[in-house]
Amino acid sequence: MTKTLLKSLREYRTPTLLTLLCMVGEVFIEVLIPFITARLVNGIKAGLEMRQLLITGGFLVLMAMISLCFGTLGGIAGAKASAGYAKNLRGDLFRRVQRFSFENIDKFSSASLVTRMTTDVGNVQMAFMMVIRIAVRAPLMFVFAIVMAYIMGGSLATTFVIVVPVLLAGLIYVARKALPAFRAVFRKYDRMNASIEENVRAMRVVKGFSREDYETEKFSAASHDICRDFTKAERIVALCNPLMQLCVYFNMVFVLLVGSKIIISSGGQTIDVGQISAMLTYGMQILMSLMMISMIYVMLTMSAESMKRICEVLTDPPAIETPEDPVTEVKDGSVDFENVSFKYAKTAKKNALENINLHIRPGMTVGILGGTGSSKSSLVQLIPRLYDVTEGRVLVGGVDVRSYDLDTLRGAVAVVLQKNLLFSGTIKENLRWGNPDAGDEELEQACRLAQADDFIRSFPDGYDSKIEQGGTNVSGGQKQRLCIARALLKKPKILILDDSTSAVDTRTDALIREGFKNYIPETTKIIIAQRVASVEDADLIIVMDNGRISAMGSHEALLAGCEIYREIYFQQTRGGEKDA
Repeated sequence: MTKTLLKSLREYRTPTLLTLLCMVGEVFIEVLIPFITARLVNGIKAGLEMRQLLITGGFLVLMAMISLCFGTLGGIAGAKASAGYAKNLRGDLFRRVQRFSFENIDKFSSASLVTRMTTDVGNVQMAFMMVIRIAVRAPLMFVFAIVMAYIMGGSLATTFVIVVPVLLAGLIYVARKALPAFRAVFRKYDRMNASIEENVRAMRVVKGFSREDYETEKFSAASHDICRDFTKAERIVALCNPLMQLCVYFNMVFVLLVGSKIIISSGGQTIDVGQISAMLTYGMQILMSLMMISMIYVMLTMSAESMKRICEVLTDPPAIETPEDPVTEVKDGSVDFENVSFKYAKTAKKNALENINLHIRPGMTVGILGGTGSSKSSLVQLIPRLYDVTEGRVLVGGVDVRSYDLDTLRGAVAVVLQKNLLFSGTIKENLRWGNPDAGDEELEQACRLAQADDFIRSFPDGYDSKIEQGGTNVSGGQKQRLCIARALLKKPKILILDDSTSAVDTRTDALIREGFKNYIPETTKIIIAQRVASVEDADLIIVMDNGRISAMGSHEALLAGCEIYREIYFQQTRGGEKDA
């Protein structure tokens, strides 16, 4: 896990090493300062000359300034290293997600991926900062201070034999009690983020059904659950402070009482005032370093869950990748399904598609009808290899889709979904997702073909009109027509419309299909629809039922020989009323 995470450090190795070196230098000087101060105090007591006093005092000031420089430089380098590391880690996560197939996305869920790229990366960044600064500083301070305490105080340093185990045991107890609560929080973050994402996406539905209070209560419950776990953990961690204070004051009392007695009894020969002053300082350094070590332990263990979740994404191989020596050209828009069966998960007991055999010639218009859950969308998603078949094979242009370079294949296949999204930006910028180099004339031609040109020109800014995130400032039908135009700009060999004219009226639907026939005759057109009118003039109509092809043929042939098609047709026409 550590090896995987450190791959994201890259160009920030130098500031990381600089931070480590600065911490070593800062600790070394901080440990020496009490030693020199003790000698100065003893010298003053013995009647040190002013000249020597000024020299020693100046040396102490110089050491303090050097320590300050080390600390400042270490802080700057550490901030640069941790922020840069988090940037790289977040970028690596994002790039990995971009390579994921639908199967990978289904495995993690979008809300969980957002949490991993935000909250979890933030926790790892904080842990990394603590590791390169405090995790180096605290152990070194503890060791150096213990050594110097024994050098300066001798038997008086026995206080640490009592104080250190007590503080250490208390801190370990606190950490172990707090960690389960911290671990539980991250899973609850996923659920809360999923609730937020779902609520924001479905805001119109929420308001349409006046369910604001219900959604607020649901979010409040999730938020309260997280708050309760954090409060429990923080309440336990809060015990560290009184425990620390107890050990500090015990150390002070012990050193002052026992040290004073030794000074009086030995006449200052064994231990003097300067040593007691140093012992108090070293005691504080030792206890503070233990406190910092315990906080590192808590933070690292708390962050371990975040590290694990990030590594799950970074190490999860994309389910679909470009093969070695791929085919980089799609010859034509022919599509063949040969004994294809498919299920979404390996553990699924039932196939979503069963024994599909189908041949579509280049330039054909194919309509697909079927009830909800008949796997119409599953069928077309295999063509651009959004999912891979479980059995059999799918061929495009006579080549198995698994043999193609992914960019080549998906560049030749344009898919327009019923719920296709528009991105924030101008209409032109959204359209150029289909072809970044498309000129204004190409944009307008594609929009005329998709019956979008008229409504675009009705906007004050025309093609430069702004689209809000998700396309919330255009109607459903307008959004679908813009998405069709965007797909046409790819100039695909295969165009798939997955119920993507459901929000337009029948006249506009007919005009779009007529435009396809006239302007892109060589493009294979696969149209999933709920209306028979949208596909009745297709070269081939496929009727899906429960993951199988129930029947296929022309409109007239299906009307005569397919009960499912005939039932759908009569339900949608006056003939159905007469029949009723």
